[in-house]
Amino acid sequence: MGILPPNKKQKTTDTPKNFFIYGATMNGKSYLAGEFPNPLFLDTDGNASANPYPSIPLRNIRGKDGKIRQSVVEQLDQIITELQTTHHGFETIVLDVIDDIASMIEFYVCDREGVETLVDIGYGKGYAAFNSIFQQLVIELKALPINVVYVSRIQTISEDNVTYEIPSLKEKLVNVVNGNCDYMIQCKKIGKNYIRVVKSKRKNYDREAIEDKRTVKILDSITGAFERSRQIDKKTQDAIVKELEKKEEIVIEEGNDKKNEPIKPAKPVASRTKPVIK
Repeated sequence: MGILPPNKKQKTTDTPKNFFIYGATMNGKSYLAGEFPNPLFLDTDGNASANPYPSIPLRNIRGKDGKIRQSVVEQLDQIITELQTTHHGFETIVLDVIDDIASMIEFYVCDREGVETLVDIGYGKGYAAFNSIFQQLVIELKALPINVVYVSRIQTISEDNVTYEIPSLKEKLVNVVNGNCDYMIQCKKIGKNYIRVVKSKRKNYDREAIEDKRTVKILDSITGAFERSRQIDKKTQDAIVKELEKKEEIVIEEGNDKKNEPIKPAKPVASRTKPVIK
């Protein structure tokens, strides 16, 4: 027999298992993560003692010489191995927060190479090493037979006089994480109310087709979890595309204008030499 599968549609598994949650401090991110069944928290912000769920503090441990003796990379590898090979009872792993884990991985790579920053490692090898470790972490977590919840803080950006709230994790890393997640969810506190809203999702999930009803209960508390994506007519789509193209052209023109700006001569630096008193 060959390796090709039968040429027919197969029944899909419709239970989301990977989630990206972001929001400001004390806006309900960890609380939402704790609602997932039997969670294990990987804690980076020192709040493990305030968390009622089992947790492991993540950190780079340095020796007396200041060099990292045990890295967070090794620690994560040990945790994932145990989750893969032992009967542990955990059904969810929560990375709280993924921003700090990314920073600790970066510190580890720099410490290993004896440099201050990744850019100090020539020919882009520092960034390549960091990206390889980070991507491998996300891939190995996704392969676990349990829920994976990434928690990120928030940052505010302004564009065309409009303010947006986005994850504080670097955009390239958000793309890596969210590309392997089923839902991106923002937690936000408005007055005394805690809001949960879906910002993106992998597909239109069918509530009745999700096997784990505990996950259904959580998603029922989140606005937009089961709303279906809306298709727009061709005329509206063309208008949106033209507007995006205009914005891209403006950005390109502004960039070209800056390149063509004449270089201003440097201002003469005043002499700091004190006059000789005769």
